[in-house]
Amino acid sequence: MIARDPEVPGDFTERPPEQAAALPLNPRDGGAPVAVTGEYEIAALVSEPLARVIERVAIPAVASNLLMTLFFSVDAYWVGRFIGSDGLAAVSTSVFWVWMIVALAEMVSIGLTAVAARRHGERRRDEAARAAGQALVFSIGLGIAIAVAGLLSLDWLFAVMQTPPEVTVLGKRYLGAYLMGAPLIYGYFAIDATFRASGNTRTPFMLLAATVVLSLLLDPILILGLWGAPDIGIAGAAVATISTRGLAFLLGVALLVRRGMIRFVGMRAATIGSIVRIGMPTALTGVLFSVIYIGLTRTTTDFGTPALAALGLGHRIESWLYMIGVGFGAAAAAIVGQNLGAGRVDRAERAGWITTGLASIPGVAAFVLSLIIPEALAGIFTTDPAVIAETALYLRIVAVSQLVLCGEIVLEGALGGAGDTVPPMVVSMSLTALRIPLAAWAAARWGTAGIWAVIGVTAFARGVGMMILWRSGRWKRRSV
Repeated sequence: MIARDPEVPGDFTERPPEQAAALPLNPRDGGAPVAVTGEYEIAALVSEPLARVIERVAIPAVASNLLMTLFFSVDAYWVGRFIGSDGLAAVSTSVFWVWMIVALAEMVSIGLTAVAARRHGERRRDEAARAAGQALVFSIGLGIAIAVAGLLSLDWLFAVMQTPPEVTVLGKRYLGAYLMGAPLIYGYFAIDATFRASGNTRTPFMLLAATVVLSLLLDPILILGLWGAPDIGIAGAAVATISTRGLAFLLGVALLVRRGMIRFVGMRAATIGSIVRIGMPTALTGVLFSVIYIGLTRTTTDFGTPALAALGLGHRIESWLYMIGVGFGAAAAAIVGQNLGAGRVDRAERAGWITTGLASIPGVAAFVLSLIIPEALAGIFTTDPAVIAETALYLRIVAVSQLVLCGEIVLEGALGGAGDTVPPMVVSMSLTALRIPLAAWAAARWGTAGIWAVIGVTAFARGVGMMILWRSGRWKRRSV
């Protein structure tokens, strides 16, 4: 939240926000947070018409997130079309571990966003640059540790999910390639956070756009071995991600050094401790989410490769709506937090509901499409009739949850903007954790339809839960 220093006219100092740690980032793909700093931006958030403010703050984050989703969707397209259902299942099961990897990277990203944004708000740019340099070194070191641990545990990672042998072979190739590039992925997250903490959303958007375009070109080249490139199959999808994200990381470092926004002057335990403390709630939520889905995968495995592929494809199709919600949720966090800091509680409450309403419009469209043309949506990624049928069943059953999906994410962000982070985390994780026992029970009675129903019901319940928390007004009494 934003506190005004009464001794400095026009000065706004950003408190070390729980809000930053609670931005509803998607641990699956790495959603983009929005940091709004600077006197003009802050004044606008507490004075301009809410619809205009929401549009201006949300659009950059939504655009960035949809670009990321586009890449992962095209990734799934090439794998599904040219490697087949085993490849889709391999990527689907690998992604549950990738979510965990990304969640730990988000710990540094969210923590650095909070720490560096506060330094910028205090007009201490040199300290912000020092924090960015330390975070980058720490992030790369963490990425190396994760890569080594993951590669040494690769056999176990798939054994715990009990995936079929043919899926395991392909999954190990994909996840192994991704793990080798983890340090570059982690470095990219730190660079992205450094730009956003300064209020610069355009540069990371341009870097992301460039990496997505390059990835779209590299995917078929590396997967199929086109134009003399090595034919590395499913690993090519991971290599395309690593190489292009690594290029963005190097370009980002060069730009930050040139602009004096990053400095390498040694490590401070206090700075790293603050980054970890603030980012840890988001990381833990992402890790727990991954663990829950790994458990859910064990139940789904009993129904064969088409079911595993459908689980992944269903999430990939839903991710378009999810990432729209993430962008609006990031906007809600900034607007709510700064309006509370300015003492405009009623405006903060209206911002939460208005943002929810705007973000839910695409949810209605997703609900209709999931009911009417689920086969066509699944057919974009695969020609396997069994996978198409299973994915269509998934989409039809969970369709009703699309109506509240964005509401859940937006209000979780709004609650985070108010600094009320624990209740939404408890609601979200407890309902998601219920999927493991409920799915096992439902699968024994209704097969995969039971698993998909459990996912849909718990997702709908999470949305309703966030609305109840926001309506209760407890967040209004939260001091930050």
